[in-house]
Amino acid sequence: MIDLNATGAGLNGYGLLQAQLESLLADERDFIANAAQFSAFLYHQLDDLNWAGFYLNRNEELVLGPFQGQIACVRIPFGRGVCGAAAASRQTQRVEDVHAFAGHIACDSASNSELVVPLIKDGRLIGVLDLDSPSIGRFSEQDQLDIEALAAIFLRLSEC
Repeated sequence: MIDLNATGAGLNGYGLLQAQLESLLADERDFIANAAQFSAFLYHQLDDLNWAGFYLNRNEELVLGPFQGQIACVRIPFGRGVCGAAAASRQTQRVEDVHAFAGHIACDSASNSELVVPLIKDGRLIGVLDLDSPSIGRFSEQDQLDIEALAAIFLRLSEC
């Protein structure tokens, strides 16, 4: 696991994760293969997560894609829950306490905070990247920016 608060010369924290992700996905373009690798990468490299994965846009509904963690909701309508809100608004949703989020869908009762990044390529919503944590307030504004940057690398290196 990488200490994202590490300081010093050279690559560290999210900068190191970006370089590692570039290398991990460099020789593969398949979206599903890369999504599976990316979700495993995030789940095992970031601390304090209990779920990391994808919901894919299928006719204005999110359908479960590759993930790491407990079993999950299979279908989420646009506009419902944190993932559906991210899909409908095409805006990242960073929720400090999911229990205070109107319409939250409790797929895993252990989840207390969530970060959902919409995946948009060439103007099309491909789906969302969903990260859940058992800790309230797990995701900072800086985490959001850095996860969005990792998602951009994933999209750039994947055919979708």
